[in-house]
Amino acid sequence: MSFNLDTILEVSLGIGLQLILLIVAYVLINPLGRRLITKIINNFTKKRNVSEARSLTLEKLLLNVFSYILGFIFITMLFGIFSLDIGPLLASAGVVGLAIGFGAQGLVSDVVTGFFILLEKQIDVGEYVSAAGFDGIVEEVGLRTTKLRSFDGTLNFIPNRQLEVVSNHSRGTMRALVDINISYQTNLDKALTVLQDVCQNFVTDDRFTDGPNVIGVHQIDNTSITLRVIGQTENMKQWAAEYDLRKAIKQAFDDNNIGSPFTQHVNFVKKETKLED
Repeated sequence: MSFNLDTILEVSLGIGLQLILLIVAYVLINPLGRRLITKIINNFTKKRNVSEARSLTLEKLLLNVFSYILGFIFITMLFGIFSLDIGPLLASAGVVGLAIGFGAQGLVSDVVTGFFILLEKQIDVGEYVSAAGFDGIVEEVGLRTTKLRSFDGTLNFIPNRQLEVVSNHSRGTMRALVDINISYQTNLDKALTVLQDVCQNFVTDDRFTDGPNVIGVHQIDNTSITLRVIGQTENMKQWAAEYDLRKAIKQAFDDNNIGSPFTQHVNFVKKETKLED
């Protein structure tokens, strides 16, 4: 009985020691591996002159793959410590995998679609895109999902198979578009002249690569006349340029007594008269 107890204690201590070493190795290798991947990607991008957005995309993808591989190795070695034969487990997993294979078609589709998204360079981390009904900034392109941060702060996890149509708003120049409404009583030529003067002040603005230019009368409806101004800007600077352009137009219109249209109501009062006998 003493021999059996000593044996059990010895085996338990051996297993415990191996388990501690495995956990320590995982804790040490995980951050070191991630740092090594980051360093390799940085050196690669500097030598190949790769864009920062593409560098971040590759880095996050490789870190994702590294986490999966390290986790698989950890689980495999854990089975080895407890002397569990992983062969039958893998065989059983194969049978179970065959049974649920039809249900995993979506997962396979996610991985394949994610691979082609990266291969074709459709999107990169940090770009502004519209996909699967969401608008926002790409934070990560993974093997299974893509993380898209909406402008209200919501982080959307989109399965890659749902990225059937992707609109990338960060490739090339962007358009700053401002529509301004004036009333029918406003002198149209004067309003266009004021708009042209405002646009001329923005020609030297570094955000604009072309324009802004006064297009002219864009629309006429029942209550107002719409004038349109369009300019080309650098990526992600179109909104700030539009805000400043609208503010400058409003101030210029106020200085020149050009008012905005307002809704007018005309009331007809029916006066009843009595017929004399």
